[in-house]
Amino acid sequence: MNEMNKIMDTYNLVVGGIVTLLAAIFGKYWYLFAIFLLLNLFDYATGYMKARKLKKESSSVGLAGVVKKLGYWIIIATAFLTAYALTALGEDILNIDLSFLALLGWFTLACLLINEVRSILENLVEYGLDVPYVLIKGLAVTERLLSEKTDTVMGTDEKKEGE
Repeated sequence: MNEMNKIMDTYNLVVGGIVTLLAAIFGKYWYLFAIFLLLNLFDYATGYMKARKLKKESSSVGLAGVVKKLGYWIIIATAFLTAYALTALGEDILNIDLSFLALLGWFTLACLLINEVRSILENLVEYGLDVPYVLIKGLAVTERLLSEKTDTVMGTDEKKEGE
């Protein structure tokens, strides 16, 4: 029994350390970034499965996929860093509350999360699996709502001519 307690203590220490590190790097909502990373891995794996089944495996295409995933992380970092910089500029120099710009990073992450899920589902459909239509349709609606909300919050909601 003592050995089991030692294993559990070690496990708790390691998991606690990982969660603390992730929270320190990514903040309170670190788990959203972890989910995005997991979806990146799922997308890569399902893309590989699809390519293998269709006999279209290519190391250069696989490398391009990895580079694309890294690009997504750069986009997310850029969105959050830009929001942080502009918010600090507003507070420290302009005396304007620009804290709403933090939404820029969160909307970017949300849109890329949806993009990853859609890509995973597309890979699975092309692999030959039956993906529930409601899931595909639900993601399309969610993407549209996020886009509309982003346009409204960022002030780019354009009126149609004649309104």
